[in-house]
Amino acid sequence: MRIGLTVFLTDRTIDPVTLACEAEARGFDSLYFPEHTHIPISRVTSPPTGDDELNDEYKRTLDPLIAIGAAAAVTSTLVLGTGVSLVAQHDPIVMAKQLATLDLISSGRITLGVGFGWNQDEMTHHGVAYATRREQAREHVLAMIELWSHEEATFNGEFVRFGSSWSWPKPVQQPRLRTLVGGGAGPKLFAHISEYADGWFPIGGAGVRDALPALRQAWDAARRSGAPEVVPFGVVADAGKIDYYRTIGCSEVVLRVVGADRDTTLHQLDALAGIALVGS
Repeated sequence: MRIGLTVFLTDRTIDPVTLACEAEARGFDSLYFPEHTHIPISRVTSPPTGDDELNDEYKRTLDPLIAIGAAAAVTSTLVLGTGVSLVAQHDPIVMAKQLATLDLISSGRITLGVGFGWNQDEMTHHGVAYATRREQAREHVLAMIELWSHEEATFNGEFVRFGSSWSWPKPVQQPRLRTLVGGGAGPKLFAHISEYADGWFPIGGAGVRDALPALRQAWDAARRSGAPEVVPFGVVADAGKIDYYRTIGCSEVVLRVVGADRDTTLHQLDALAGIALVGS
């Protein structure tokens, strides 16, 4: 089972180049960056953390694709991904080229973690309706797959439409980048995963075992071969927990790193590497 890391990088934390180099040097398999394009001061939706106010990191998050590019340039084995990208808020034609370019220059090391989002204010600024954000995210991913996997691509959906078009570079991974979808267990989420993704990104990892039969049933109903990946994400590190996820068949576990300065972060990496070794 692979062991990865995720951290909110900001203008006040360790930089992505140093973090990626140090993570790879310690034997971690993957590194994921979250996304918020901006944080409106208005507040329709409560913070997902349960706090009265959003943590400062939400307001200062680095752009994940640019951070991934920087990390890709200084590493050779580390899988780099979004954890998660709010794809409904992006132009899918532009994002398809960005992700394909990253996959090309990293020799196929990019993972697209897809999220549907919680911040209604943020979505509204992007012209995304909260009620249809899942459907819009789905179309954006499907449109990107068309651009990645065909020399001449077309798409005619409710949210995305384009006539026959060329788009290069193509990603190394075909017919799409490795794609994981985040969210709570349920028929709608598992239908999305089974249609256009490779697996599930359960945030925090709670309740994974009980949900696995429903996920596999949806996967089989979609006539997908093999089995979906299950990658608990943002897990608070514990050797017993890591071993538990291995026994239930998870392919990867992504451990949470608290965003901090260089020295504090490197101490965290050392501690996490020790825990991961105990759990291996």
